[in-house]
Amino acid sequence: MVDTSRITGAAKELGGTVQGAVGDLTGSKSDSVEGRVREAQGSAENLYGQAKDAVRHAVDEAYDFAEDAYENGGRSLRRGSREVGEYVSEAPVASLLIAGAVGFGLGLLVSRL
Repeated sequence: MVDTSRITGAAKELGGTVQGAVGDLTGSKSDSVEGRVREAQGSAENLYGQAKDAVRHAVDEAYDFAEDAYENGGRSLRRGSREVGEYVSEAPVASLLIAGAVGFGLGLLVSRL
């Protein structure tokens, strides 16, 4: 969706260009200057609208990325839990020894803090 500032800015810019050109043709310095000022205002408003569109797009992209990461993380966690469960079922003694070694290592680390 295009920001309305872009549309109104482009319209002002075009109107200012026309007014400035008419002022140049008729020799009216005030119309020429007013046209150039209006053209600059329209250009600035158009740029402002483009910046708002860019920020909106970046926010949408960041949201989509975070949503994908969340979904993939959940899938990976479920898959990992399932695989660990299968390993524990297949080798309960080895799993118990590994868990004990990890617990002992963590205990040593915590006691040194």
